[in-house]
Amino acid sequence: MPATQREYHFVRLFTMAKERSELVQTLENSREEFNAAAGGISELQASVRAEPGRWSVLECVEHVTIVEERFLSRLEGAGQTATPPADKQREADLAARVTNRAERAQAPEPVRPSGRFSSLAEALDGFNAARTRTVQFAEGQGNAVYSLASEHPRFGPLNGAELLIIMAGHARRHAAQIREVRAALGTRAASR
Repeated sequence: MPATQREYHFVRLFTMAKERSELVQTLENSREEFNAAAGGISELQASVRAEPGRWSVLECVEHVTIVEERFLSRLEGAGQTATPPADKQREADLAARVTNRAERAQAPEPVRPSGRFSSLAEALDGFNAARTRTVQFAEGQGNAVYSLASEHPRFGPLNGAELLIIMAGHARRHAAQIREVRAALGTRAASR
């Protein structure tokens, strides 16, 4: 392989490795934000709905856990496509759309809370276990994360990196919702 091709290949691998570690850091940052939002609330308060038709903190954590597990399962079963270039603008747009709470999204029936967890502590353990598996998956995929093909009912066709960004944003979106519930209940979120 000529020097210029080797240099290009190295730069591309280095760039993708840097992007991958940024994806992992994004997942870890959203985990921290989510845990901080839900932490320090009593089990009793965690099960209270601040308003009729809105989820409790416990229900939010259950929903995020279910979605995390389902999306990871999609990624694990995703087919390979030709490696597309990273599209940072699309990634930024997806992150902004997912976290924007100005537009309420209705969760599909399979990812609505159903009482799977008996306590907030159990639900947070479930979320953290799922997020750990997601981070391990992202780390293990290496450069191949961009060549995973997936589909999202709201965001359309995605590559693996984009779905990971949505997963991180989804936890952040519900961290904001949990902070809203806590404010309505008069409880403060745990400090980071």
